[in-house]
Amino acid sequence: MPKNWRCTRFSLALLFLAFFQAPIGFAQADSDLQKLRDSFAHPPDDCRIMMRWWWFGPSVTKPEIERELEQMKAAGIGGVEIATLYPLALDDPESGFHNFPFLSDEHIDDLRFAAATAQKLGLRVDITLGTGWPFGGPHIPITQASGAMRVETAAIAPGSKSIALPNTTSGEKLESIFLVPGLRDALKLHEGKRIPNPAAENGRLQIPEGVSGESSALFFISSRTGMTVKRPAVGAEGFVLDHYDRKAIETHLHAVGDRLMTAFRDRPPFAVFSDSLEDYGSDWTPELLQEFQRRRGYDLTPHLLALIGDTGPDTSAIRHDWGKTLTELANENYVRPLHEWAKQHHTLLRSQTYGFPPVTLSSNRFEDLPEGEGKASLMMWRRFSDTRWAASAGHLFGKPVISSETWTWLHSPAFRATPLDMKAEADLHFLQGINQLVGHGWPYSPESAGEPGWRMYAAGAFDAHNPWWFAMPDLTGYLQRVSFALRQGKPANDVALLLPNDDAWASFTVNGQSTSSVTTKGGFNIRGKDVSIDESMGDLLGHEVIPQILDAGFNPDFIDGDAIDSLGISYPVLLVPGVERIPAATYRKIEQYALNGGSVIATRRLPSTAPGLLNAAAESREIQEISQRLFRSTGAKGVFVEDERNLGQAIASRSKPDLELSPKAPEIGFIHRRLSDGDLYFVANTSNHLVRTQATFRGAGHNAEWLDPFTGGISTISNPSRIELLLKPYESRLILFTYSVSKKSARHSATNKSEPVDGSHPRDIDLSSDWKLTFRGINQTISMTKLHSWSDEERFRYYAGEVSYEKTFEVPADIVGKNSLALEFGEGSPEALPDPLPEFNMRAYLESPVRDAAEVYINGTRAGVVWHPPYEIDLTAWLKPGKNDLKIVVGNTAINALAGQSLPDYRLLNDRYGERFVPQGMDHLQPLPSGIVGELRLRITPRP
Repeated sequence: MPKNWRCTRFSLALLFLAFFQAPIGFAQADSDLQKLRDSFAHPPDDCRIMMRWWWFGPSVTKPEIERELEQMKAAGIGGVEIATLYPLALDDPESGFHNFPFLSDEHIDDLRFAAATAQKLGLRVDITLGTGWPFGGPHIPITQASGAMRVETAAIAPGSKSIALPNTTSGEKLESIFLVPGLRDALKLHEGKRIPNPAAENGRLQIPEGVSGESSALFFISSRTGMTVKRPAVGAEGFVLDHYDRKAIETHLHAVGDRLMTAFRDRPPFAVFSDSLEDYGSDWTPELLQEFQRRRGYDLTPHLLALIGDTGPDTSAIRHDWGKTLTELANENYVRPLHEWAKQHHTLLRSQTYGFPPVTLSSNRFEDLPEGEGKASLMMWRRFSDTRWAASAGHLFGKPVISSETWTWLHSPAFRATPLDMKAEADLHFLQGINQLVGHGWPYSPESAGEPGWRMYAAGAFDAHNPWWFAMPDLTGYLQRVSFALRQGKPANDVALLLPNDDAWASFTVNGQSTSSVTTKGGFNIRGKDVSIDESMGDLLGHEVIPQILDAGFNPDFIDGDAIDSLGISYPVLLVPGVERIPAATYRKIEQYALNGGSVIATRRLPSTAPGLLNAAAESREIQEISQRLFRSTGAKGVFVEDERNLGQAIASRSKPDLELSPKAPEIGFIHRRLSDGDLYFVANTSNHLVRTQATFRGAGHNAEWLDPFTGGISTISNPSRIELLLKPYESRLILFTYSVSKKSARHSATNKSEPVDGSHPRDIDLSSDWKLTFRGINQTISMTKLHSWSDEERFRYYAGEVSYEKTFEVPADIVGKNSLALEFGEGSPEALPDPLPEFNMRAYLESPVRDAAEVYINGTRAGVVWHPPYEIDLTAWLKPGKNDLKIVVGNTAINALAGQSLPDYRLLNDRYGERFVPQGMDHLQPLPSGIVGELRLRITPRP
């Protein structure tokens, strides 16, 4: 058997699932419930979180590579995505520090060592096919650089016989010239005329006869954005490639991809990675006019004015056809070749397929592992998001593992995030259908960087330099179990939410870079706006649709016209939200779906317009006739909801809610997986306060169980038909419903799960006083009469690290054995949420009674860690009558140390390499409360 056969075999199996979507066979279907029971306590390693591992420079050493990989393994991290970025330090001959060029022999050798070391440790390795983002570099010539239409405007003075032609340079071509009445701030584009055969002499355009009054010449130039790779490594500087030009990605894959693969020899990486497409302003490519003619059936050249402003009733149709052509070119000349290359190299393609250029939801069919990205917003799960976009694509195209770049902007700046912050955001990703987390990220950091080490300029730092690091295995264990659970069975979302791609294409405008662009009185900006499908969806869908679906007790998946055309509609409900344009062929399929029993609900307005220019009149009439039959005629199968505030009620009238809460609790989110003989729900409180409600699950079976994602334990629920949910701030649960009782189920579920009981008991023991504290990092010991933040003490104000709290206390003999004994740190205090919520700074708005994690030891035995609500730990098994030694090791964040230090001076670094980054959020840092800041007590609860 060849050495790489195992990887190849896995790749082929996953590709088979992705492309053929074979129904789950009986044997497999019968095993998913048993697999969940057998493996929940100890789920497989491939469900562990991954980390984006930033290599700065690149400047790495093999001992540090090995040390950091071992740290990840010990913390429960399952693999890395190696991403190479800008340098963070200057070469130093005295210390031996050196930044090696990207793809140099030294760089490849370090990659080879990292891959081999990870393999020995059982860690997965993915690699980004480039450095920084988007793809590009010195190997991309200007003729393959990111393309854009440049529009130059020149006023024609009365009586002028000629005007200067705009200068063009390498990679540019003058495509067309128009004469337009009016000047820059009052152009009458609808009266513009194209000069079919412009005459030029000595670099000047000859003005045709008959031009009078105020007028302007508009020059449309096939040009380049000039965008260069952001945050590149040393030696990787250069232009971003043209995502519409197949030759450009082939050049990149030959120069970069093939070279990177040499580091892996006969054991390819698990996956290669394409980051979010951020090719801003890219709206053109030199072959676009020819491709447009071939695909759309008419010449775009006479209609170019429509791409920058209103030229009459056909404007939106022309823009639509141009936008759709861009999408097709991006699919065929970037995403698909990338996937083909990955298959040829026996690896998988993991891709964030959204952004710029305007790829669609259905573009995700050209990849193996779709990936989303959290915008670090508390409300991202209740609005359009790239996370739900990726999850929907996975559900539609049969991709069982769906990842998300997680914690990108979590509680900025770096090192500010706590384990609770990480859990709170991760749960939002789970609620949207994600079952593989890729942390953003882990900064490689040499010993010479000191504490807390290197950090990426605008992201979290989730490495062993965090003083609360001892809590990481507990956090990753939770994330691993939830990820494993959410891979079982099939997704059970009820509502397909149609994305109005055609309306988005119709809204695109050229991002032409005029030398002196202004916004005209007519409201058109000659620079236009960037072209992106997913970035358009927030405005097109509005703010009501997704919350209405969720609050009515349903979960949505996105779908688009291409998916309907190729796959049909497999959801009970199809929602058509404010769609104006839709292809007639797609609408016919929707009508047939309704006639076959599917529920179609339209909001705001009914589809009425054919998307493109050709055959628009006839197709628009057909679309209007379908709308009339489907929503207006006697016995119409569809439902029209003009006011979207009534949408939830309309959906609930057509389909039974998956989850009903009484009282209503919009803070509670859920995701549902359907198993062979059961239903699995993940529910989470996304708020900073306690939520108590009664839950009725549509999938409720004869038996119900709590699956504890922290311990792996399983316990029964007494009344499956109506379950009391009492969820602490940011608390989450897994609930399993089954329809038959197995012996294994009964054996694991011998006891009922009791809900937490609020309040104290008379015999509770107060432990808030008389502690000995040892500051490990500086080896100092103090006495603390009453628990309070150690940062209140001036000498420890800037201390970041671990502190040991120790005391001995007495437990009465008559308490032990008859009671449950739990160490309680307090409830925590909700913080006021800012209004408006920040878009890029997700966090848990809860003042914890322990800042920010505590490791508890009783009589020398580790009992566990405390870092999330409920802030308590059961000590029943460890306490004894009489004297007991209690030690609590508390770790805060590294912010306190950073607040007491001067920021790094990057002046010389910038002089050497140019300013490749600007640290964000690092100014005005203040030390934070640290240690045990609540009232500590031993809660004594009589056993039943």
